[in-house]
Amino acid sequence: MLVVACPGQGAQSPGMLAPWTEVDGFVDALHRASEVTGTDLLAHGTTSDAETIRDTAVAQPLLVATALATLRAVLGAPAGTALPTAARGTVDVVAGHSVGELAAAAVAGVMTDDEALRLVAVRGAAMARAAAASPTGMRAVLGGDPEEVLARLAELGLVPANVNGAGQVVAAGPLDALAALGDAPPTRARVVPLQVAGAFHTDAMAPAVEELAAAAAHVIPRDPVVTLLGNGDGAVVRDGADAVARLVAQVARPVRWDLCQATLVDLGVTALLEVAPGGVLTGLARRTLPGVETLALKSPADLDAARDLVRRHAGTALTPQESQP
Repeated sequence: MLVVACPGQGAQSPGMLAPWTEVDGFVDALHRASEVTGTDLLAHGTTSDAETIRDTAVAQPLLVATALATLRAVLGAPAGTALPTAARGTVDVVAGHSVGELAAAAVAGVMTDDEALRLVAVRGAAMARAAAASPTGMRAVLGGDPEEVLARLAELGLVPANVNGAGQVVAAGPLDALAALGDAPPTRARVVPLQVAGAFHTDAMAPAVEELAAAAAHVIPRDPVVTLLGNGDGAVVRDGADAVARLVAQVARPVRWDLCQATLVDLGVTALLEVAPGGVLTGLARRTLPGVETLALKSPADLDAARDLVRRHAGTALTPQESQP
């Protein structure tokens, strides 16, 4: 049983799409995504520097476009082919971390590629504006006693914006409080700054929720044809309208990737394929999903291994009872 995982903001790196330009149809897919989002995603993925692609308004469309285009390469679904049609019967479960949820929704058939790309363009720009309104940020807290970590965040007025499992919590809030966290971290914990512009998945993003809700009103949602997990609670999402509502609300609510991984265990997933730019979610899975085979799709050199993983693990149908979280 195969899950496809779509990474979130911070996974991008300069030049990450350069090797993919040699893959048939990839450049055309990025040109189309650029047209839909109004951003030159091919240039950002090949020649833009780290500071440029750190911009939320750039990073988020770039990540969703990359996830969709690289999964198409794995499944052999050229532009013009409905991605859910290729995924159904091949991908058993799909989940996305933070902005990766929009790519996951397109894979599941809740919305089209173009709809997901239009929404992510709005999401990225709106979150960038919300972040610019106040000096906030995010830090990863690695290790430490979970209760002590959460208590320290509460003491400083910080929010556990991502609870990722594997001893990783992402704190979000004012920069001075984050600095204090770094100066006096919880026992046996390490604090690492993240390359994001603001306190995502907190109340600081409320203005972005309003903008995204207005844009999402133009989407006609479909019920998922591939089992889709929600970031907020790890639940299987069966209704298309509910999936879209969750995507909108999630901008200002914590990501519970730990609960998504718990659901994957309950479902009996045997393999995880993280689409490009893969690495972060695969690393978490290796520490929290024992016995699950993982593969991070980092370059076209990984395509044969990814297709082999799909061949060996995918295509197991879930019954309604089995798909309960």
